[in-house]
Amino acid sequence: MSASEKVVLVTGCSNGGIGFALCEEYAARGCKVYATARRLEAMEGFEHPVEKLRLDVTDDENVQVVVKTILEREGRIDVLVNNAGVLCTGPVIDVPIEEIQRVYDANVFSIIRMCKAVIPHMAARKSGTIVNISSIQAHIPTPWAGIYASTKAAMQSLTDTLYMECIPFNISVVLVVTGAVRSNIANNRLQAFAGLPANSLYTRFLPNIIERTNMSQGADSMPTAEYARRVVEQTLREKPPRQMMLGGKTMLYRLLMWLPRTLVLGYLWRLLSRPR
Repeated sequence: MSASEKVVLVTGCSNGGIGFALCEEYAARGCKVYATARRLEAMEGFEHPVEKLRLDVTDDENVQVVVKTILEREGRIDVLVNNAGVLCTGPVIDVPIEEIQRVYDANVFSIIRMCKAVIPHMAARKSGTIVNISSIQAHIPTPWAGIYASTKAAMQSLTDTLYMECIPFNISVVLVVTGAVRSNIANNRLQAFAGLPANSLYTRFLPNIIERTNMSQGADSMPTAEYARRVVEQTLREKPPRQMMLGGKTMLYRLLMWLPRTLVLGYLWRLLSRPR
């Protein structure tokens, strides 16, 4: 099947984010693209023909309705890109449990919801590709981002399992391990960040927490368009890779993954706890 015939569903496609750029790139290569987000107005500005649907990936019924709509229109979904997710920063014990539950719902349970809805249809056709957008934080967490890192570690485990369980149905499952990429994720988090509790043990580290939130938007961040080009090129292949790692700081993480864990965690603590 050529790229121009493929039907692609991407979650989390607000303008300024990775999902938006992925939609543009898939559409530029001739795919029929369905971009989704919680708010339709957040997806204004596409330069290529892209269909837009409202989708809250934390809503079981909404997920079913959107998948059914696309299947009724197109007859199939060839590529599902699970990109929707939110950043969460702050000391683990200071993040409200309600927020932790929301982050897991958006970053982990949404993957399961989407796969439950889409994989049976791909299996019936013995064809399809699932793309899960993860983070280098899945491999090694940093201080002040433990909740987010743990969701990405869970995603990685789910993706590896789905890779195995989809083998009988000729469905490819790709994990994209993402480093620093220029997007609006950090600004979104800072706008939502309510600060630390009055009784926090970590008040003096607030500048470090803010610095950690912005870490992915530094000078070494990969342009979103370049990230999208590489992901789309690989995921449209007849046999996509099982895993990709790209973006800023990925070379550093490849090195850190080879070093003793205690040494690495100590280094990251010193790096992200120094007085600012």
